Amino acid sequence: MSSPQYASPTADAPLASILPNTETSGIVSTFVSRAMAGMSAWTVLATIMLALVLYDQCRYIWNKGSIEGPWFKIPFMGPFLESIYPDFNKYVDKWNSGELSCVSVFHKFVVIASTRDMARKVLTSPAYVKPCVVDVAHKLLRPTNWVFLDGRAHVEYRKGLNGLFTRTALELYLSGQEETYDRFFQMFLDISAKNEGKPVPFMPTFRELNCAVSCRTFVGHYLSDETVKRIADEYFRITAALDLVNFPIIIPFTRTYYGKKAADMVLEEFAKCAAKCKVRMRAGGEVTCIMDGWVKNMVESEEYRKRVAKKGTDEGETKPAVLLREFTDYEISQTIFTFLFASQDASSSATTWLFQLMANRPEILAKVREENLRLRDGDRNRPITMDMLEKMRYTRAVIKETLRYRPPVLMVPYEVKKDFPISPNYSVPKGSMVVPTLYPALHDPEVYPDPETFDPDRWITGDAEKASKNWLVFGTGPHYCLGQTYAQYNLMAMIGKASLHLNWEHHPTPLSEKIKVFATIFPQDDCPLVFSPRAESENETLP
Repeated sequence: MSSPQYASPTADAPLASILPNTETSGIVSTFVSRAMAGMSAWTVLATIMLALVLYDQCRYIWNKGSIEGPWFKIPFMGPFLESIYPDFNKYVDKWNSGELSCVSVFHKFVVIASTRDMARKVLTSPAYVKPCVVDVAHKLLRPTNWVFLDGRAHVEYRKGLNGLFTRTALELYLSGQEETYDRFFQMFLDISAKNEGKPVPFMPTFRELNCAVSCRTFVGHYLSDETVKRIADEYFRITAALDLVNFPIIIPFTRTYYGKKAADMVLEEFAKCAAKCKVRMRAGGEVTCIMDGWVKNMVESEEYRKRVAKKGTDEGETKPAVLLREFTDYEISQTIFTFLFASQDASSSATTWLFQLMANRPEILAKVREENLRLRDGDRNRPITMDMLEKMRYTRAVIKETLRYRPPVLMVPYEVKKDFPISPNYSVPKGSMVVPTLYPALHDPEVYPDPETFDPDRWITGDAEKASKNWLVFGTGPHYCLGQTYAQYNLMAMIGKASLHLNWEHHPTPLSEKIKVFATIFPQDDCPLVFSPRAESENETLP
């Protein structure tokens, strides 16, 4: 007699009537099909949705572990609407909730590192993380962009770009920057005159100014003024697409859709610039912009290789300081776009706050004027030089305090390449986004006493300069900002020149000190100002 556990299921008479001629492997599918036969399509759909919701919640709770964050999320989308209309105060609440906290939006689990030490750990852990900027950035900048590359591929780009931000290189760009300041300062006066001295929100104009300065510095005169204006106008769409996490795909006629189209246009224009630049540099043209400097190095590297190949030896040949391969027009375009991407919103934010802060603090503006006039030997029209900038101790302190007080970069999202043991008790799961936050480190009262007060003197007579670990405005680690010196000197040169040639008044509103988050941070009222020309005689009365 055979043991019951070895009997075939179909040998059981009751089952035989239900499962005629059925193999063992078909039992489950048959039961499921008969069960579903008694269910309506809506019931099936509801059951599937419930299963997906349960999976989404369980996955979120599992990823959350012991760190701060809501115990439950809105199914699938999470706090997506909050990311579309971000509230700075809610950001602060999140940062204050704990050194690590989390949210989950659509497909992306996001861990927020709020303290200085946690932020630094993320920024200095390339083995575990790589930059992703924001969720849609790969689609705008393209996945092959150098900022998303790791290891040797990233270094191959960076070694050629480092030399574009040396003291010697920065001096070459100053005349182009000053030329742009002059043009826009006249525009400021024209706008105020046209509005009969009534205040106008100047944030949009500051954005256009910074786009023009960036384009002039990055690609010189390869772009016409009309194209620069078009890029400045269209760049607003790119900024609008920069939510921390977006819908997984680009949907037509949404912000990401229009942002992608604007990015495509900018990349196309920069690729045209690269083609023109190669022709000009091969013809022996002088370097006037960042693209020129990079391409010239490529040309010199190419000529060196040809000479060595022809001779069969490098004896007697002068090797370029950095030997580069030739990058394609599109690779150059992508790289220049990242410079614009990094500078446009951040510089526009800093410029807006800077003009507002100076107008509201005339005693600080007076010191900036005095220093800039003195370093020009009393001639306000003397062209700016690197020597002048390096001696601007007080103006530099004003810029550093502006960047600390209202940091243009609140956070720098990274993608987790493998499970990241960020603390002894928690590992950020692979595939998540981890976001080091910079604002709390720059407003730490133990490092910056009375951090909500704008005080440039803390950089001169105080201990602010010693707090290098908290100075995260430009990041740290292998992906620190290449252009940090350029960015600060640009702001110093701009406000120094403006102080000598312009007067301006801020017309405060109840929203002036409240922070609006639009990729970076701006005053909620967009900084209403009135500009007027400053007579040269006014500077003669400075102490």
